[in-house]
Amino acid sequence: MANKKMGRPTDNPKDKTLFIRLDSESNEALEAYCEQKKVTKAEAARRGIKKLKDDLEK
Repeated sequence: MANKKMGRPTDNPKDKTLFIRLDSESNEALEAYCEQKKVTKAEAARRGIKKLKDDLEK
């Protein structure tokens, strides 16, 4: 019997990882955003990347 992954089913699996180093100013901005918007750092990063994508020239 195959092992099935546990967890919430999703149409958009998060199977890529990213590890970054931040300076103090960037980290403080990230933490402030997360606290204000009540999101995780990962969600804040995804939102930031979406904004970068939206800014790309078509």
